[in-house]
Amino acid sequence: MWLSVLLCLAPALQTWQSQAVALSNSPGSQKPLLNHNYGVGHGIGQQLKGAGTGTQGRKNIVLIMSDDQDATMDSISYMPRLKEHIIDKGRHFANHFTTTAICCPSRVSLWTGKQPHNTNVTDVDPPYGESHLSHPPEDDGNSYVGECEGTELTQQRSGGFPKFIAEGLNSAYLPVWLQEAGYATYYTGKMFNSHTTSNYDSPFLAGWDGNNFLLDPGTYSYLSPIYQKDHEAPVQHRGRHTTDLIQSYAAKLIDNALGSGKPFFVAIAPIAPHSNIDANDGGTPIMTAPIPLDRHRHLFPNASVPRTANFNPDRPSGVSWVAELQQLDDKKVEYLDHFYRQRLRAIQGVDELVEQVVSQLADAHVLDDTYIIFTSDNGYNLGQHRLPPGKECGFEEDIRVPLYIRGPGIDEGSREEEVTAHIDLAPTMFRIAGIEPRDDFDGMPVPRVGAATSDSDAGSSRREHVAVEYWGIAIAEGDVGGFDENGQIVMPNNTYKAIRVKAESYDLYYAVWCNNEHELYNLTTDPGQMHNLYPMHKTSPRNLSRLDHMVARLDSLMMVMKSCKGVTCRRPWKVIHPDQDVDTLDDAMHPDFDDFYQAQARVSFTKCEPGYILASEGPQVGYQYRGELGWSNWA
Repeated sequence: MWLSVLLCLAPALQTWQSQAVALSNSPGSQKPLLNHNYGVGHGIGQQLKGAGTGTQGRKNIVLIMSDDQDATMDSISYMPRLKEHIIDKGRHFANHFTTTAICCPSRVSLWTGKQPHNTNVTDVDPPYGESHLSHPPEDDGNSYVGECEGTELTQQRSGGFPKFIAEGLNSAYLPVWLQEAGYATYYTGKMFNSHTTSNYDSPFLAGWDGNNFLLDPGTYSYLSPIYQKDHEAPVQHRGRHTTDLIQSYAAKLIDNALGSGKPFFVAIAPIAPHSNIDANDGGTPIMTAPIPLDRHRHLFPNASVPRTANFNPDRPSGVSWVAELQQLDDKKVEYLDHFYRQRLRAIQGVDELVEQVVSQLADAHVLDDTYIIFTSDNGYNLGQHRLPPGKECGFEEDIRVPLYIRGPGIDEGSREEEVTAHIDLAPTMFRIAGIEPRDDFDGMPVPRVGAATSDSDAGSSRREHVAVEYWGIAIAEGDVGGFDENGQIVMPNNTYKAIRVKAESYDLYYAVWCNNEHELYNLTTDPGQMHNLYPMHKTSPRNLSRLDHMVARLDSLMMVMKSCKGVTCRRPWKVIHPDQDVDTLDDAMHPDFDDFYQAQARVSFTKCEPGYILASEGPQVGYQYRGELGWSNWA
């Protein structure tokens, strides 16, 4: 109620600036929140539900994950097989988000159930160093072995497969846990960035009974992909389309799974509709529009990027470097439409893959005992906010992703409005598999999928928020000419924290950038995120005060979420209000809490960093509400 009234007033306000409120020095009036970690156990806690060790009745799981597929530009409308076999037969999770809008950190969060600040995998390449892709793959007898030696990628970025290994995650992610629970596990397609022909066996990825991984430098090459099977040497398949290959590999792995005698987990991760990446004559990786299968290359000749209010707008939007972008000229807009059509064409092979998987499971009479999950690692932008092709921003185009699930007990054609995130998918698969949830999961099972195995989340209202975090740079993809007239393709200082909060009566996005600029959007009235409500004009002190109080709540929520672990990520309001019935933003908006929230420390940065450097991320703790002390102790 409190927030609904405020959001009705917000459009009339012009500009606004926050006013710092000094914390009181009254002894005992504030209780530090320590590290937001209390109540989080570190035990495995993943015993199977019940005492038996048999597999009877346990459900299979198939995960299909496309790459860089948007949820906001109608790409799903161009996938009729997905609609027929998954969407119409299952549930659409209409408010599903990634925690980081870039490939590897997003995928690691999905596999571990943890926020990127808890995995410390925050980008796609190793930290502050070089990734040497120097081992040529072997020939399979039918395919040309490409010249991979000498390809060198030097990126000042922090993450990728080497970081995944260095953080000890190779023994602490979903397939390992599913194997321990008696599942047979299989994978084909893209796993991580910087998973290369040089390091694929240093060590091998754990947790898979069978695999056929895409490897750099051929991961994103549609027509010269490099695949690596089980513990065999990598093979480059020049002239073979990666989607045709992955369809074949997926069928073989499902056959193996069907013959395993165990419940199975099969993950299939095609690269479409990600940009194509091949090296030029000088060895530099070049990103171009995706390349569809030949049979799809003439489809959708008249399709174009939806002309939403935020597409190449007349006035700039956003903050930081986004606010400096120039409007795209007609030639660039024409290229964006071409890029869009290529993306739609590229996902037709993924659509065929969906039908192939469903048909294979149906023919084996196990479809009714199998959950099929379809999603993407992150979203994508094409001209919105004047941006060139890419991701890595906090706008809806980049962080909102498709999620559809069909399986036993799921109502056909149903829709879920509660907020979900990639960190919820590992807990969801635990629930499907009948495994007790881990205490260190930052996420929780998505609503109404699988049988509950624990009442630990009973009564939780976590379903209205997701934390988004990003470190490092933004990259312009394709041939549109970069971010500016000089052709700049790398934009530094793209580090930010954000909170996405959505419920029946409000729909908000709040962000703090590493240069300490802020964004606040009310997506109920501004779905394109064109009107930043944060710098509002002080025309009405009464209205200004309520908006200021809302920002204070959002900032306090972000303060918890930016360093949360386990249950404190799932129930952040209980960190701030351990003794009150506060589970939502609307609960926290009660005027009785105004002075308390104005006294909280604010999220800020001391420096823009390319990775998660705690010393540069400002205050890390806030204060718990101690209402019995009286408001004179707070301000």
